[in-house]
Amino acid sequence: MGRIFGTDGVRGLANRDLTAELAVDLAVAAAHVLGERGAFADSRPTAVVARDTRVSGQFLEAAVVAGLASAGVDVHRLGVVPTPGCAFLTEHLAADMGVMISASHNPMPDNGIKFLGRGGHKLDDQIERQIEDRLEEPWDRPTGADVGRVGESHAGLGEYVRHLVASSPTRLDGLTIVLDCAHGAAHEVGPQVFEALGADVVTINAAPDGTNINEGGGSTHLEGLQAAVLRHGADAGFAFDGDADRCLAVDAEGTAVDGDQILAILAVAEHEAGTLHDDTVVVTQMSNLGFVQAMERAGLRTVQTAVGDRYVLEAMRAGGFSLGGEQSGHVILAEHATTGDGVLTAVQLSARMKLTGRTIADLASVMTRLPQVLVNVTDVDRARSSSDPVVQGAVTAASAALEGRGRVLLRPSGTEPLVRVMVEAPTADEASAVADQLADVVRAQLAL
Repeated sequence: MGRIFGTDGVRGLANRDLTAELAVDLAVAAAHVLGERGAFADSRPTAVVARDTRVSGQFLEAAVVAGLASAGVDVHRLGVVPTPGCAFLTEHLAADMGVMISASHNPMPDNGIKFLGRGGHKLDDQIERQIEDRLEEPWDRPTGADVGRVGESHAGLGEYVRHLVASSPTRLDGLTIVLDCAHGAAHEVGPQVFEALGADVVTINAAPDGTNINEGGGSTHLEGLQAAVLRHGADAGFAFDGDADRCLAVDAEGTAVDGDQILAILAVAEHEAGTLHDDTVVVTQMSNLGFVQAMERAGLRTVQTAVGDRYVLEAMRAGGFSLGGEQSGHVILAEHATTGDGVLTAVQLSARMKLTGRTIADLASVMTRLPQVLVNVTDVDRARSSSDPVVQGAVTAASAALEGRGRVLLRPSGTEPLVRVMVEAPTADEASAVADQLADVVRAQLAL
């Protein structure tokens, strides 16, 4: 079987690519691999299983639970909980592994399975490859009293809510906050947390029916949130994705605040509080050059990784860093979470507003975003993009022309026959011109 894990678990069209049979096999293989690595305690191994609001999550949850229990793992079913909630409860309940069933910001027909190790940490590439290698292998099945037990963990959601409330350094009385829950996993958690902290809360897209997750709302569709913030005269709005591991913001004027700006706000806050470890923020190659420049002006350092929050997490753990994330709104606050947490991010931004008395627009002005243009060049041989001399020559020339003023990034897709051309420049027109020129070179040289 070929590689099935992507940058964030296994994803695909539910019941076509991601079937109940595959879910069972993945659960069994994960139990075997993690068990052999010594992750399980001396007693019966335990797992927590959560899902987002997709209707397909119901049968996939049943399949994962069946696979784990058949492999001798006791299972706590959490029900609908955000991905960071699953990670928190994996650690909080001292479980040996966690499983989150979600396709994050993807459309409703898709779904996915993410595995977490002990402590609520995502698995690295090596462990995922071992799980793939164990799929469908023969194994000795436990029988009788040795099979796993399955139970409900009704208190889990409340424990997660209390954790998020406790993370705030201040109450939020007097702030009006709009939350776009994307009809997803944060539809209960988000409002409960902000109401407990005293904010006046307006919710939109918080009525999941199993089929409307991410539909016209959430972090990939900010228009509704922008309109709601203006309509209610709110201080800020926050949009989550389907599994609530990312957050984007909207200021009081309805202007979007992206993940880079959010990270800049939180980096300065942690630096002032003396909690930003080694005065370093971990980001990906896609972070705007304006962010890097802003951190340099603030006397802070950036470490850049490959695209994907898992790589940000790996770099943070390796260096002991406290803050990292992506432009897309994955923000990892290591003091409080082992993964990106959209509601946590929204709480910390709101607390910063409350403590400083400044608007989110004023706080975000710490950085100036350079115009960024992204062109997806389709139907090309992505594998040759890093070795073709003509393509690389064009990238080198464009980079030299923008040196000190912008940058160029050529990145092959990990799953599709396309190459992404990203250009940042002082003006949008210059960025578009350079991106289109490079895209033409890629298209001509690497066409399939």
